[in-house]
Amino acid sequence: QVQVVESGGGLVQPGGSLRLSCAASGFTFSSNSMSWYRQAPGKQRERVAVITSGDVAVYADSVKGRCTISRDNARNTVYLQMNSLKPEDTAVYYCYAAVLQGIWGQGTQVTVSS
Repeated sequence: QVQVVESGGGLVQPGGSLRLSCAASGFTFSSNSMSWYRQAPGKQRERVAVITSGDVAVYADSVKGRCTISRDNARNTVYLQMNSLKPEDTAVYYCYAAVLQGIWGQGTQVTVSS
């Protein structure tokens, strides 16, 4: 079964950090690009970061310098390290695998609030 499962969300104070994880299964993880998206209430889903099979990373301007996407092909896992979090980072964060018709995870909630 082809799937991705996110974890690591939660409540954090402004300025804090979180690391999201996305465990993939059912496909050749190392051969595919992996992305993190987010969707805040009332807003469209936006791509936060993508990492290619060759470890090239691209970030949205809104998170550049604060977030790092990485992958561990031995563990079939992609990570999103988020630092200096802001209230506007509050959203449901989704993992996306560019495989088949595109595979989405169920999402993990990140809330940045004091």
